[in-house]
Amino acid sequence: KQATDLFATRPALEGQPLAKMHPRVLKTRDGLDMVAYLTLPVDSDADGDGRPDQPVPLVLMVHGGPWARDSWGFDRMHQLLANRGYAVLAPNFRGSTGFGKAFINAADEQWATTMHDDLLDAVDWAVGEGITNRESVAIMGGSYGGYATLVGLTFTPETFACGVDVVGPSNLITLLESIPPYWKPMLENLARRVGDPRTDEGRALLTERSPLTRVEAITKPLLIGQGANDPRVKQAESDQIVTAMKERGIPVAYVLFPDEGHGFRKPENNLAFFGTTEAFLATCLGGAYEPLDLTGSSMQVEAATLDIPGLQSALEARDGQ
Repeated sequence: KQATDLFATRPALEGQPLAKMHPRVLKTRDGLDMVAYLTLPVDSDADGDGRPDQPVPLVLMVHGGPWARDSWGFDRMHQLLANRGYAVLAPNFRGSTGFGKAFINAADEQWATTMHDDLLDAVDWAVGEGITNRESVAIMGGSYGGYATLVGLTFTPETFACGVDVVGPSNLITLLESIPPYWKPMLENLARRVGDPRTDEGRALLTERSPLTRVEAITKPLLIGQGANDPRVKQAESDQIVTAMKERGIPVAYVLFPDEGHGFRKPENNLAFFGTTEAFLATCLGGAYEPLDLTGSSMQVEAATLDIPGLQSALEARDGQ
């Protein structure tokens, strides 16, 4: 019953002050077991018990899919955010895979309802455990996680201090009506799981569950990142909610990558977006951030009615202005 190290898959990380990820099982309000993973800033937990000595700002990290899951192990976003002074909580809300068919089926037609309740229950747990204060929680995620971020800021606008939406859909009808050809065989499954855009009843449900329908409720800072070539969540999903916010005078920061798709793959673009993200989070949660460097990135600022430290000077330095 002993383990022997054979080799390191990431030798550059050996000896680095990485933060430990703590597995937790939370109870949802209707009694489901929800596996979650908590990462704390290294210097916040002196005795290593998975509870900070004092509450720290928290980022609720919502995975994509939603038919996917977070797992225990090295996670670069957990490490980045913990290094900047934030706790990170990643809940496997209903619909996540790996916990049985009943757990997946419990999410059918539950977008923005019980699926969102699970996220709220995770926040309540973190506050109750003394991990964070209620006013110091951000929500962040990509794809479905981006949608969950928009839901958080529209359906429960007082819960989160700010949000970071990466390639998240804002209108479930336009999302399902613009799916890529390779998703066509999944249409029946999507209609059952999310809502059927081919029926009046289904369209009513999808409209009610779409953040775009409630855009006027947004009161907290929002950063949106989008790839112009995204075949799954098309640029129009971000464009339309940004347009609606601008029409209502609601501040928003929106950055577009013309050479990216469903997420950001090029290293320079990753550094640009997440450098922008950490500067943005610092304005609402007060964590640390590095000076922003956009060298080599294609990032375009489509809207910036929020103050993100260093963004304008980084753009000028890159573009030679």
